[in-house]
Amino acid sequence: MNKQAVWSLIPRMFHSFSLKQRIWFTFVVLITLGLMATGSIAYFIASKEIQRNALQSSQDTVNQSAQIVNERLKNIGIAVRALMFSDAFKQLMKDVQSDDRSSYYKSLTALQYVFSQVKFNDSMIESILIATPIGDFYPTSSVRNTSNSFYKSEMSEHFQQLKRGFWSKGHVDPFFTGKQRVISLVTEGVGEDSFMVYEPTNVFVVVNVKEDDLRDLFMQNLSQTNKKYYFIDSQGEDINYADRTREGDFIQKPTFVEQLSKEMKGSFFYSNDKKDYLVNYSRLEVKDDWMIVGVQAKDELLAKLNGIKRATTYVILGFILLSLFIANNLTYLLLKPLFRLQKLMKRVEENDLSVRFESVYKDEVSQVGFRFNSMLDEIKQLIEDVKNRERDKRKAEIKALSAQMDPHFFYNTLNTIYCKSVLGENEDVNEMILALSQMFQISLSGGRDLITLEEELDHVRQYLAIQQRSYEHLFVCHFEIEEPLLKCLVPKIMIQPLIENCILHGFKDMTSGGEIRLTIETDGDWLHIAVEDNGQGLIPEKLRQSIAHIASSKHGYALRNIYTRLQLYYGERHRMEIASNEQGGALIELWLPSYVSEEEFHESTG
Repeated sequence: MNKQAVWSLIPRMFHSFSLKQRIWFTFVVLITLGLMATGSIAYFIASKEIQRNALQSSQDTVNQSAQIVNERLKNIGIAVRALMFSDAFKQLMKDVQSDDRSSYYKSLTALQYVFSQVKFNDSMIESILIATPIGDFYPTSSVRNTSNSFYKSEMSEHFQQLKRGFWSKGHVDPFFTGKQRVISLVTEGVGEDSFMVYEPTNVFVVVNVKEDDLRDLFMQNLSQTNKKYYFIDSQGEDINYADRTREGDFIQKPTFVEQLSKEMKGSFFYSNDKKDYLVNYSRLEVKDDWMIVGVQAKDELLAKLNGIKRATTYVILGFILLSLFIANNLTYLLLKPLFRLQKLMKRVEENDLSVRFESVYKDEVSQVGFRFNSMLDEIKQLIEDVKNRERDKRKAEIKALSAQMDPHFFYNTLNTIYCKSVLGENEDVNEMILALSQMFQISLSGGRDLITLEEELDHVRQYLAIQQRSYEHLFVCHFEIEEPLLKCLVPKIMIQPLIENCILHGFKDMTSGGEIRLTIETDGDWLHIAVEDNGQGLIPEKLRQSIAHIASSKHGYALRNIYTRLQLYYGERHRMEIASNEQGGALIELWLPSYVSEEEFHESTG
């Protein structure tokens, strides 16, 4: 066996393998190559990545905690704004502006629900105080320390200096009894007239947040025992009371504070007493002077890296690389036939039954694909059978509806012929019998459902000849038809019921002077047929309702029959409009697709 034959045999053998065998063979090759690779470069990259991840993890922890605290404080600020938008607060501001002290207890009562809602939405809120010139407002569940006025407090002085709202650091609540340690949000009350242009109102809202709850909030995600966390301002001072000792602490050292840049977050290494520390900090958006700082000894951080280094081996690194390769490349390569089959199925979902699965393999997936092809063939045949049955059903329904149009007219015509025969009006009898015979011939039309517009108009003319003999001098009919349209195909007995509707309903209380106008023209790609009269008119809404609800009444039977047949012929590709014309008579318009051959009709309707 020559070399070329051997190389040609290998692909054939590989194609004959099952999917399981190909995956196993590929795994053996790749794992062998992975174990042969050197691991020194991999370890170097991994060690740098582990160190970077450790630093990032430490920063992420601080960032997450800062974000939680920031969002909680921001929500409290939003709650204060919601309080100011409440009706009770708006009424309070009006009382303050008018210096009306008579409604103090009424406003105090109205604000209790607002206070309870604010405290319910955030359990960290200890108390709320609204200081106004007409009196203080607060939840009745809190005991006010009346000896301390807000306007004489340090908070009021601080607000006058800043001229804006602010968060205070931790302190003992001076406005309520209990000596609860709190952090306070102080803001000026805003009235309806002060939202667009700032105007001092001398109304202040103080929201006291429990210091213990705030500390528990930012510490709940900071559970590392080998790391210290601080909630401080830009000068290194605690925002809330701390459980740390100041002896040997470097947080407030100028050299440390200088490295806390004005960036919202960051990290750096700081040396103190010949020992290096990793410092991570993240500022609060709600007050960028406040930040959460994490401090961890550098040697403790690197001890984790050293432990990972000892646990990491070249074999593990090889398997990690192998796993990455398998996840990103090998799986797709081996399952490519399945992906191709999946794409074909999606095309089938989009009604494309012409797709077929092709493969040179003889494995399990290929067998599924070939059976998929057989299934498509069967589905295609079933769909064709259903279409044929539906087409036959539609033809039967059309014939049934067409047959319903004539009997009552023929009965009336035969009665009229009989009466004229008795009266000796033989000339009228002869003409009516001839016209009726021709109408029969056109109605049968050799079993065809579609006839030319010219044949349909002949049917209408024969009908008019009979009716004009039956109702002498009652009406005249005018035709306005574009000559090229006579070859267009339309459903038979489509126009005559519209003419009949004018005679039987429009002229039923008239003895003469009736006029019917039949207009047929092109409207873009549509055939536009309009029939109108000068009769007693109609109620369009009532007729539309009778067409839509078949069992509601017998009114509009002919129009309903026409509408139903048009739906069977054209589906939604037609339009019927019923209205009154300028003379007060009826106006019925049809828009039909324009076809000149039955082949064109069947191609467009499927």
